[in-house]
Amino acid sequence: MSEIEAADSQSTIPQSAIPTADFVDDVEKYMSDKEGADTVIRRLDELHRKYKFLEMNLLQKKKRLKAQLPDISNTLEMINFLQKNHTQDIETHFQLSECVYASATLPPPTDKETQKVCLWLGANVMLEYPIQEAQELLSKNLERARASLAKVGADLDFLRNQYTVTEVNMARVYNWDVRRRQLEKGAAGISVTDK
Repeated sequence: MSEIEAADSQSTIPQSAIPTADFVDDVEKYMSDKEGADTVIRRLDELHRKYKFLEMNLLQKKKRLKAQLPDISNTLEMINFLQKNHTQDIETHFQLSECVYASATLPPPTDKETQKVCLWLGANVMLEYPIQEAQELLSKNLERARASLAKVGADLDFLRNQYTVTEVNMARVYNWDVRRRQLEKGAAGISVTDK
């Protein structure tokens, strides 16, 4: 098994399944048991493309999480407001769709039955929750989203490091191959002039 294949199979971040790229210290020693520079460069390039693909997916996930955080925070803030300050009628406007708002008057809750809110869960699904349950659910979702965003950020940092190492390895193997070819060409030129 080559070092590149080993790098594909192992991971320092097992939850993210990002393969680790090992830095090639001694290219001469590394290439001594390989089948050729072109094949090694092709494998490194394939690994590099995998890293770029993973980066694209992580960036999309980060963008989605960053869009969710304000929505969750605003909803949680509104539920906290309703829970603490709902002793008189509240005049409000709420969004029906983009650029379409409606007015509403929220009377103070008179019993436990009216202390409920409806939350959009996604995929056109809305559920009714007691205010306390909704607050707990949104708090947990906010914590998870923040933790997930931090993890994605750490994964992106790790990934950038891995594809930088792969790029350096590719350059080192390519330069080694160029020097090897020049030496072979120089040795062939000397033997021709000696005759």
